Amino acid sequence: MHCLVTGATGYIGGRLAPRLVEAGHRVRCLSRDAGRLRDVPWAGQVEIVEADLSDPAGLPPAFEGVEVAYFLMHSLGQKDFEHRDREAAANFATAARAAGVRRIIYLGGPEPPPGDRPSPHLRSRAEVARILLASGVPTAVLRAPVIIGSGSASFEMLRYLTERLPAMVTPRWVCNRIQPIAVRDVLRYLIDAAGLPPEVHRGFDIGGADVLTYAEMMRRYAVVAGLPRRFILPTRVLSPWLSAHWVGLVTPVPNAIARPLVASLVHEAVARENDLAGLLPGPPPLGFDEAVRLALGRIRTAEVETRWSSACGRDAAAEPLPSDPDWSGGSVYTDERSRPVSAPADRLWRVIEGVGGDNGWYSFPLAWSVRGWVDRLAGGVGLRRGRRDRHHLRVGEALDWWRVEEIVPGELLRLRAEMRVPGRAWLEMRAEPAGPDGSVYRQRAVFLPRGLAGHLYWATIWPFHGIVFSGMARNIARGAAR
Repeated sequence: MHCLVTGATGYIGGRLAPRLVEAGHRVRCLSRDAGRLRDVPWAGQVEIVEADLSDPAGLPPAFEGVEVAYFLMHSLGQKDFEHRDREAAANFATAARAAGVRRIIYLGGPEPPPGDRPSPHLRSRAEVARILLASGVPTAVLRAPVIIGSGSASFEMLRYLTERLPAMVTPRWVCNRIQPIAVRDVLRYLIDAAGLPPEVHRGFDIGGADVLTYAEMMRRYAVVAGLPRRFILPTRVLSPWLSAHWVGLVTPVPNAIARPLVASLVHEAVARENDLAGLLPGPPPLGFDEAVRLALGRIRTAEVETRWSSACGRDAAAEPLPSDPDWSGGSVYTDERSRPVSAPADRLWRVIEGVGGDNGWYSFPLAWSVRGWVDRLAGGVGLRRGRRDRHHLRVGEALDWWRVEEIVPGELLRLRAEMRVPGRAWLEMRAEPAGPDGSVYRQRAVFLPRGLAGHLYWATIWPFHGIVFSGMARNIARGAAR
């Protein structure tokens, strides 16, 4: 079939697209920034179109000839995510109906038990489902609870809470029942749902083989990961708001995403029916322990395909680094440094591309750590998003508090800041050949202040730049030489 995948830069979409290709389907990926799919391994096997679901005028070409359309967009982490998702779903539904799409498939969230007041996150998921079901196109809504897979936000939350806290006082929602599902089972259901008969038009609960409380999930994770027994004491004192901040401090998941996830865990998430399994014959879903074992195996062998941070951050819509020499009449601050390197450019590039994550930033680790904690306390992403792969980067990936904006292999790495700053910031690193056995390392930090606060911010941190950025340039050059 001819399939359209939205959200291909995200966690599920980035895994679904190549598997649809493997299943024999023709795949078109819709992205508002086609460049963010440039470096994925399967880019040459799909058609990539640039369009924005908030702009209905640009959607008809993307839907032309499509038989199955996947709606995998979610604006989680943005202040107006309910409005954004409502608008995107309405435009998607209209375009699908006008193009004669034969099926819509949507991955949503679980429905809270009757009588429970849904969280904004689950309320938005349910609203999107209603909009798509009302589109006039046969629609399958798959309602998934906690997804267990390497790199998923829910799994990272579970993993870091369990690994970092051998004993913990927890909110009472850890006693709620959940039916977690492995990401590979979610992907199988999404792919197989493309073959549902046209009369199937409804929502389905999907879940794994086990029903557990969150506390049981943490204890069983510890067993699979080879950790000592975890001691958990539930209490009524920790509200969802306090819980989200606690999760934001302990795990890599920032408050903006932790808040809606925690608010959703307040409700039980257990499948009320298993009808989809009868319509889509296949192996039974994995149990929790096996799903964790597979996810940890992927992490340990550095084979994580996508991560929760693959999706756009809060500054995703920001324009790229301005190239106008006059900076469009605005103020700009720069810090530029260069150093000769007694190593060829390819060796220098390997050091540049390895920056961040467990490899660090090659200078004054304490200063980077303190700045990361300050950002976390301010509700930002901090440094703990790390990197997907220890050695290689892709355009669009998250790298600690940066987003990879541009890569020219062997030459240029440009990062855009996603930490909370009163302005826009970039960091560029270049490797330039200089003779047969030498090279030059060039480094440039650029900051475009926003208002008086932006100018004061740069003046405050300028003294530290002399230490941090000079040390960074020196150590990168030394690392390449070694």
